[in-house]
Amino acid sequence: MELITSIGGGICGLIWLALCIWAVISIVGSAASALAKALWILLVFFFPVVGLIIWFLLGPKGA
Repeated sequence: MELITSIGGGICGLIWLALCIWAVISIVGSAASALAKALWILLVFFFPVVGLIIWFLLGPKGA
């Protein structure tokens, strides 16, 4: 049972990491100012789940 829990946690961690990388790439490629980009990146990394949700709903869109 412990192995299943550790594998599930590892998969969730990889999904979170992939989402963070995707978010940062999207933020950097956006037309937002440098300050706004830096603030969004900090929000995504320091508040992982909430930051990603807020960025997805309110963040800069497109390039």
